[in-house]
Amino acid sequence: MKKILIFAGTTEGRKLSEYLAEAEINHTICVATEYGAIVLRQHPLIKVHQGRMNQEQIAEFISNGKFDVVVDATHPFAKEITYNIQAALKEMERIGISIPYLRLKRDGITERENGITYFETNEECVKALEDTEGNILLTTGSKELYKYCVSEGIKHRLYVRVLPSVESLSLCTEQGICGKQVIAMQGPFTAEMNEAIIRQYEIAYLVTKESGVPGGYQEKINAAKRTGVRIFVIGCSDEGEGYSFSEICQKLEDIGGEKFRAKNQIKENMEIILAGIGMGHVNGLTKEVERVISEADILLGAERMLNAVYSKAERHPFYQAEQVIPYLHDIQSGSLFEENKKVVILFSGDSGFYSGCQPLYAALEKEITEGRIKASLRILPGISSIAYLASCIGESYHDAAVYSIHGKKLYNLAHRIKSRSKTFLITSGVKDINQLGELLTDAGMQKCEIITGYQLSYEEQRVERHTPLECMELKEEGLYTCFVKNPYATQRRLTHGVADGQFIRDRVPMTKEEIREVSICKLRLKEKAVVYDIGSGTGSIAIEIAGISDDIQVYAVEQKHEAVLLIEKNKKKFELQNVTVVESRAPEGLTELPMATHAFIGGSGGRLKEILVSLRQMNPDMRVVVNAVSMETICEMREILSMDDMIKEEEIVQLQVSRAKKAGNYHLMQSENPVWICAFDFCGKEPERKA
Repeated sequence: MKKILIFAGTTEGRKLSEYLAEAEINHTICVATEYGAIVLRQHPLIKVHQGRMNQEQIAEFISNGKFDVVVDATHPFAKEITYNIQAALKEMERIGISIPYLRLKRDGITERENGITYFETNEECVKALEDTEGNILLTTGSKELYKYCVSEGIKHRLYVRVLPSVESLSLCTEQGICGKQVIAMQGPFTAEMNEAIIRQYEIAYLVTKESGVPGGYQEKINAAKRTGVRIFVIGCSDEGEGYSFSEICQKLEDIGGEKFRAKNQIKENMEIILAGIGMGHVNGLTKEVERVISEADILLGAERMLNAVYSKAERHPFYQAEQVIPYLHDIQSGSLFEENKKVVILFSGDSGFYSGCQPLYAALEKEITEGRIKASLRILPGISSIAYLASCIGESYHDAAVYSIHGKKLYNLAHRIKSRSKTFLITSGVKDINQLGELLTDAGMQKCEIITGYQLSYEEQRVERHTPLECMELKEEGLYTCFVKNPYATQRRLTHGVADGQFIRDRVPMTKEEIREVSICKLRLKEKAVVYDIGSGTGSIAIEIAGISDDIQVYAVEQKHEAVLLIEKNKKKFELQNVTVVESRAPEGLTELPMATHAFIGGSGGRLKEILVSLRQMNPDMRVVVNAVSMETICEMREILSMDDMIKEEEIVQLQVSRAKKAGNYHLMQSENPVWICAFDFCGKEPERKA
């Protein structure tokens, strides 16, 4: 086998070394510090070189060692060492010595998150911190510490988490950071441990690098979000070309001309089980879930769930796809992988009921189908908090509405509860119960009874009855599931058809009732439709559509401020949160909105063609209905209907409504203005034009 040199500095570098050693491959690994050498696995086939080297020293080391291939597994932020390695190899190539260079890329963050402030450099971050107040948790390591200690306004607020090595502690001392300001610990750190540190030191700002899964990045972010701490991230620029762990192994095999993974081939008999553990207490486990937990080799899940069960398995606080999948890749391709591994991933409640189990299952199934993970996959259900609470209070839930407001916004909740005698809710905590009480009170539903299940299945479990007003006063944080009993539930009308007189109108134009109903029918709305009501006026069309289904999202676009105020009033009157009012002209006001599936145009301001062209660009399969009263709009519509390459399946209806007016003992018919209703579909994407 060829002689391999690894420059390490990441978890992947250490794992590659272990992998090669298990495959009985001699190699040398270079680390910068004493601590880097300590954490390496000792093995007779691993030769360790400790100490930093410049470009010339690296070239000399490679030449003297007569290495055939160099693997750069240094940290993505360690730009200097990567540059020196590449420069040394280029210089050697110039004198006729060509050695392959392989860059091992670490598992990264799949996408950047909202609510985080990113900086390209430490210096930019320091400048931003100078304008802040409060304690700072610095988790970027000791090498860049001096950049933060330049500012006295920052230095005395720093709490620095570094490795427990002589070098790291010396660098802290040199910068005047000592005593309680130094947190010398070796990871990995769970989100709960990060959260404890944040609370202990009253941290206001967390500073971290975008260091990927092995660097514990997500655990830091999760802890900061839970505690409301501001997050400053030093974003790592793209590493450039590189290879994954498995690709590096394949490259080394190709260069060496022989297979060295014979006894470490990826096994096909890993078993992955996604298990629902119920409310959380061990007494709520099904016998089958209890059995697979006891048999597990590896147990994954949120810290709270791992702590709730007894198992001798190796434990890791991973439960999201971006955490679990790289970990499974590592263990299955790594040198320490054994046959018949059973991996159990825990989820609260019932795995098939408002659970994070489904997205992870889909991601794992894709990995297995495409051959990146060799395993069987199955799901075991648990007991949901809804089923448990229903049993506690003697209620059924087959005839109840069941919703989750756990970490998500649910539109028109009061509207939903008003038409149901029984509603079960999964919540995020006491704040959701407070908001529920306020919502029902504002909607005039004070006579509803709310039964809360607090910490269900645990020793502190309480099932209590409250009025909406009492719910607004609850303070105790914890896990809540609740049941709302509405003795005055009203039957929900199945068709639209709100009388004109029910709308707040003033002097703003409004699409009249009969025209409104035909126009909405022509839209052919579907479940979860996204609708633009352009030139919304009083919002009568938007309100009618939103009232059909709580799962339809309507955007009422109106440029006149007086009309915008009226739409907001009507939205409040009809208790519809699934209407969003946009004060703007069309098509300009549409660009930042979610893509519509349907559009109603009641007023175009003379820009009908421009609006339709923009709508088609947004969604070439959109359904559109246009109302026209003036001759000018009718002429515009005629021009558009002649464009066969733009629309299809057009329908044109002219309606003239007459209403009876009482005059003495007689009823006389009084006609309204005639209205043209034009409905059509866009005919897909524009055809490609030939040059």
